[in-house]
Amino acid sequence: MLGLAKRVGARFLLTSTSEVYGDPLQHPQKEDYWGNVNPIGVRSCYDEGKRTAETLTMDYHRGADVQVRIARIFNTYGPRMCIDDGRVVSNFVSQALRKEPMTVYGDGKQTRSFQYISDLVEGLLRLMEGEHVGPFNLGNPSEFTMLELAEVVKEVLDPAATIEFCKNTADDPHMRKPDISKAKDLLGWEPKVALRKGLSRMVEDFRQRILNDHNEGSENSSARYLISSPKNSTRHILRTCIKSFNWNTEDKKDNFHKFLATQ
Repeated sequence: MLGLAKRVGARFLLTSTSEVYGDPLQHPQKEDYWGNVNPIGVRSCYDEGKRTAETLTMDYHRGADVQVRIARIFNTYGPRMCIDDGRVVSNFVSQALRKEPMTVYGDGKQTRSFQYISDLVEGLLRLMEGEHVGPFNLGNPSEFTMLELAEVVKEVLDPAATIEFCKNTADDPHMRKPDISKAKDLLGWEPKVALRKGLSRMVEDFRQRILNDHNEGSENSSARYLISSPKNSTRHILRTCIKSFNWNTEDKKDNFHKFLATQ
């Protein structure tokens, strides 16, 4: 992609991540912090992959005069996320809707900062339209422990929801909170949507899809949702993606093709 940007004279956007900071010793994290990363840990393929991407991006900028912009994105949530993608917000919401315990890893005291998708999009637009390379932290500096997040989900969704503690994952960062002073000063950007307000919007979307999956069967309802979404309405996308699906039986595949033919 950097080579393509060089050939056609395009401006290149790298959506990096707060993972470049690893398990940070600086709090909150500023863009000039180099991070505290285990280069051979179980998370290192993600951490080091993003760090390498930033290196390559800056090399093309310095060495080949490619216009680049770098955003370091912190935890983001909102409607249309994959229901079972393993991210903590979607996990909690989908589990609470299904009347399952919300799984908290470790003691739940590790912290994260959660920004709503519309805030992120606005930040990326301002970055791409501006004259500053970055990197820029794009995230909401409001900080929550995992237990506090679970309580907010209970308030918004179901006060009777329960919590189940599980063994923590290796190299799980203890805290994440962006310092967004640079984005405020140079991009005129800061997040606007509070967690409770954003969660309410996300919950309505998840509730509709999960209930549809329960009532109609997951293959049909997921496909219907994709087809009915304005940005995903092109039927050939589904027809292309279906080839990579791992179908358990030929009947499922045949029924899905019949369903697409009716849309």
